[in-house]
Amino acid sequence: MKNGKKIAIGIGVLVLLAAIVGFTVHESGKGVVTVQTGKAVRGDLASVVTASGEIKPLRYTNVGSNGYGKITKLFVHEGEQVKQGQLLAQLENVQPSADVAAMHAQVEAAKTDAAAADANLKSATSDLDRARADYERARLDYQRAEKLYGGQLIPKSQYDTAKATFDSSEAAVGSARARIVQAKAQKASSDERIRQFQATLVRAKDVLSKTEYVAPYDGLVTNLPVREGETVIMGIQSSPGSMLMTVADMSVITAEVMVDETDIVNVKLGQPAEVTIDAIPKAVFHGAVTEIGNNAVVRSTGLSTSQTTTGSQEAKDFKVVITLKDPPVNLRPGLSTTCKITTATRSDAITIPIQALTVRQKSDLEKKPAKGSVQAAAAATTPNPKDKEEIQGVFVVKNKKAEFVKVDTGITGTTDIEVLSGLKSGEEIVTGSYKVLRTLRNGASVKIDNSAPKKEEEKS
Repeated sequence: MKNGKKIAIGIGVLVLLAAIVGFTVHESGKGVVTVQTGKAVRGDLASVVTASGEIKPLRYTNVGSNGYGKITKLFVHEGEQVKQGQLLAQLENVQPSADVAAMHAQVEAAKTDAAAADANLKSATSDLDRARADYERARLDYQRAEKLYGGQLIPKSQYDTAKATFDSSEAAVGSARARIVQAKAQKASSDERIRQFQATLVRAKDVLSKTEYVAPYDGLVTNLPVREGETVIMGIQSSPGSMLMTVADMSVITAEVMVDETDIVNVKLGQPAEVTIDAIPKAVFHGAVTEIGNNAVVRSTGLSTSQTTTGSQEAKDFKVVITLKDPPVNLRPGLSTTCKITTATRSDAITIPIQALTVRQKSDLEKKPAKGSVQAAAAATTPNPKDKEEIQGVFVVKNKKAEFVKVDTGITGTTDIEVLSGLKSGEEIVTGSYKVLRTLRNGASVKIDNSAPKKEEEKS
């Protein structure tokens, strides 16, 4: 055989072998899914609820108008520190002051009348005592005259005189008693008139007091929407009254935030929180939850569900108050804030990335009978409801295959979630991509590629 023919045969054999190897590699690559992986690791984990709101003092008072009138004097300005009882504003008070003065005069006049009635009662009491004494003397004279007249020792005229004197003294006693009753009635009337005028005086003083407004406690004037010379009115049922100013106790500062209804069940009193304020960037303040609202607030209207008469499927929030520790002195009410409330912590817990967690139906994890078999026909005619049951788990990479493992989870952190059972520390799990995790099948062959994804070139 010639050398050229041998070389041609050798080349043909090599080409055939290369084709066989290429075909084998191509076929073996079919069904292999490229995935990104991570490991189940041990570490500390914290569950955090994030909510936004605004800075508010724990105690503040909107000083509203209690009457109608013109502001004659404002004694403070916005941003001023005030002390408890300090005069803040004065309304026009000419008429209320006159009413108080008039009622003072009426009370004094009534007291004078009461004093005269008391003197009259004492005089009537003295008259009664004198009448009783005269009556007793006349009675004795009459009894003595009656005995003497019976013994014919005195004339009848003397007896008649004694009897008339006795009857007269008895009538005088009755008259004195009547005058006492009358004097007591006048005294009682005078006393009641005093109480009536005193009550009217209290009312007049109350009206006068509503023209002066004082600080309810030590604090800061944070809002002063009125000016001297303006007329203010008191509120009625369908219309709020004029607000003069807001006094806030800035010694205790809180962050009032709205927590989503899905997170509020995890929030408890005393839980620590980190507070950031938009006006003070790069600064983190610490605090604790001190108040949790009981009524949900409709997010679109800001009204409590207890204020609405109809049900609503809109998103709802709950008010949570966080008291700041050592707040800065330059905080002002109304500043926007964001709070991160730590609702739970775990030490040395097994954690995995949240995106690695997926859900599969029970039927997707079980081996299906071959097509055309009796088992397949039976499953098609009588489907098992349990096959639709959803199972939570992750895909663990073993021997270049993705095996679905059911896991029980605990608290959720910002990027990781706690695994209570089903995984061991160090096991490699599939973490991406999202599209792969959504379609990955149990037992599928995988190829690991943890290189950073390339950015798509911008189209010119």
